[in-house]
Amino acid sequence: MKEEKVVKRFEGKVALITGAARGQGRSHALRFAEEGAHIVAIDICSQIDTVNYAMSRPADLDETVRLIENIGGRIVAEKVDVRDGAALRSAVDRGVAQLGRLDYVMANAGILPGIGEDDPKVAAFDDAVDVMLKGVYHTVEASIPALTHHGAGGAVVITSSAIADRSVLSPSFRTMNHGVAGYTAAKSGLIGLMHYYAKTLAEKNIRVNAVLPTGVATPMVTDGAVERYWNAFPEVGAAVGNALPGVDMIESSDVTEAMVYLCSESGRYVTGISLPVDAGFLVQ
Repeated sequence: MKEEKVVKRFEGKVALITGAARGQGRSHALRFAEEGAHIVAIDICSQIDTVNYAMSRPADLDETVRLIENIGGRIVAEKVDVRDGAALRSAVDRGVAQLGRLDYVMANAGILPGIGEDDPKVAAFDDAVDVMLKGVYHTVEASIPALTHHGAGGAVVITSSAIADRSVLSPSFRTMNHGVAGYTAAKSGLIGLMHYYAKTLAEKNIRVNAVLPTGVATPMVTDGAVERYWNAFPEVGAAVGNALPGVDMIESSDVTEAMVYLCSESGRYVTGISLPVDAGFLVQ
């Protein structure tokens, strides 16, 4: 009997993912590669001064490359800071030149500055907004020429946070923190930015959505800085919780499956939405 060819959802497509060296970004890259997509992987791979957990390193991005190549995928990886719009545009152009096109963008890069520091600096606010709001803007803008060039449409998914709809990381006066303020402002601002792009790119058949995860088990959350913050301020831990029993955090793969849905044929008529992947965080 002739063996039936397995049709992969993203065969012949190309996906750009920021923050791809580890965590959610690596998860997205691997899943999309499994479904046949070629990958343009972007990550800063260095430390930002106001961030008190260890950020990604070049070896992390190398591991993402290795994992994708091990499953037969094609990947172009670049060490780029999303705060640098010009460098990001150049990296996207190089990736598209090598892989031929661009169909999907996952603007995922994010930080949680100021957490775990006794005296958070105002710079933590600036860094949060620069990476997670301006950085997403730079990412989408750098991608638009390639997304529109082939005329077949595409999809952009922005990683916001359930915090955008429910600010709980600083629930009291004594927990005020410049980094948390910046994180909250940036993640909330991304909803407005998503609506802007969903409207302006619709005529090009490019769908734009946001995902709103609850806490995800990535180094940002598990590397110690967040735990120190919660230990110092028990009211933060009391304010953060998911309605579904036994779910303290979700996995990167849970967010990835939302990305797959929003970019695939299954989500072809979905645009302009904020999709919670939050284990009931927002109904608490």
